[in-house]
Amino acid sequence: MSDYILTASVRNDLGKGASRRLRRANEQVPAIIYGGDKAPEAIAVDKTHFYKSIEEEAFFSSVITIEVEGKPQQVVVRDLQRHPYKPLVTHADFMRIDATHEITMRVPLHVVNEESCKGIKDEGGELHVLSNEVEVSCLPKDLPDYLEIDIAEVTLGTTLHLSDLKLPAGVTLVALTHGEDHDNAVLSVTQPKTRGDDSEAEEGDADEGEEGESSAE
Repeated sequence: MSDYILTASVRNDLGKGASRRLRRANEQVPAIIYGGDKAPEAIAVDKTHFYKSIEEEAFFSSVITIEVEGKPQQVVVRDLQRHPYKPLVTHADFMRIDATHEITMRVPLHVVNEESCKGIKDEGGELHVLSNEVEVSCLPKDLPDYLEIDIAEVTLGTTLHLSDLKLPAGVTLVALTHGEDHDNAVLSVTQPKTRGDDSEAEEGDADEGEEGESSAE
């Protein structure tokens, strides 16, 4: 679990106008912390470290410490609102966590050993990643930055599903708690499509069209 620490201050001047003024000052980002047994708290997060942190993938699947005027709170990112065309975050939502209660988060999938994959290297297959992230449930201390899929031994024609993922201790996949019907595919190694295949399909369609015209005559 990555160690991210942000600094923030309490935001007493609320409303859209106040948020715009805060963004114009270009030193802090409007945000809110909610959840747990405390009331929602409007805050302003110091921009420099925050912007540096959101460049890292792990930030979005990590427990974060926000020090609000010196008082630390454990949170996770729930939403970032971004400007429609400028590279700016206009608002951030953080949810408080309790070390004794499980949380549900989306974490990225990392495919490893693609270069040595049997189905690709030896059998000429092509990798198709069908899902880039999955939803997990666990205690905050067990939250992984990502889940790894080792495809070194995967052969041509193989499809891996959620149930094939190796999970750290204490981590469960939310989809699988809903039954086998939710055991979705996450990647496959298949025979590459060639232009010849496409041409044959097009010729087949053309022949069918000609037959249809002949029948009509």
